[in-house]
Amino acid sequence: MSSLDQNHSGCRDKTTVAGDSSDIHELAKQPLRGLKLASHAVLEEAQQSGRVICSKCGGSRMFFCYTCCSLVGVGMQDIPITKLPLKIDIIKHPNETDGKSTAVHAKILAPNDVTIYTYPCIPEFEREKVVLVFPGPQAVSVQDMLQCLRDRSQNHFDEPCPKKLKTERVGATHTDITPESGTPDETESLESRMSPLQRVVFIDSTWNQTNRISSDERLQGFVQVELKTRKTCFWRSQKGKPDTYLSTIEAIYYFLKDFHQHCLSLEYKGEYDNLLFFYSYLHSVVNKAKISAGKC
Repeated sequence: MSSLDQNHSGCRDKTTVAGDSSDIHELAKQPLRGLKLASHAVLEEAQQSGRVICSKCGGSRMFFCYTCCSLVGVGMQDIPITKLPLKIDIIKHPNETDGKSTAVHAKILAPNDVTIYTYPCIPEFEREKVVLVFPGPQAVSVQDMLQCLRDRSQNHFDEPCPKKLKTERVGATHTDITPESGTPDETESLESRMSPLQRVVFIDSTWNQTNRISSDERLQGFVQVELKTRKTCFWRSQKGKPDTYLSTIEAIYYFLKDFHQHCLSLEYKGEYDNLLFFYSYLHSVVNKAKISAGKC
């Protein structure tokens, strides 16, 4: 899996649709059905009102300014702010087109837990506390990454992390996700067992530009994580790339969902679905337009 924002189209099935606009809208949402999202009414109203000039940069924008990472025509009280169990750092390629990237979605919807850096700016990381979500020959699954991180920390990164490891499941919860039956001891135990992992790094770039960032010596030696079972429904396609190459916001969402289920061992109840608040709405709008135009 990758965190890169150039992938296969979200419209996969060429289905004949009747002229009913509600049917078209419903079909356009299908790939992202089942998400527990805040109401899109505010986005529908903003779309009807049209583009708004960003007060910071003067750009004409809809919903948010992808240059300034700020809302435009929509108030903070109108969007679902999401609390994440880990800190997210996004390294953005300087030539990545801001308007095509979904990284800004994460920053706006989880402002306290997401930071975007423009390459060559890369913060200093403690490698034993960070994983890099990027495909590679030594990449492991989310299920295996915590044990891999501990093993690497204990071995001082002398030995490569094995490709396949016995999955370790954590039975308690993070302090921000506390089950009804949880106790302080269980919470403390989980924090102790999860302690190696504090941050997750994603690369925001097209595939033709990734090598410049992924090969940077400051990102070497990290445990790499790949999500091979997830498929994109991003509407901007990149020819020749598999549909397991995800957009940035999809990569963040699926990583956190898998982390919740496989590392926290908790039933997933939509805790991070609102990270796809903008993405799901834009996906619906784009695919609705394609269907109406007979392109799907």
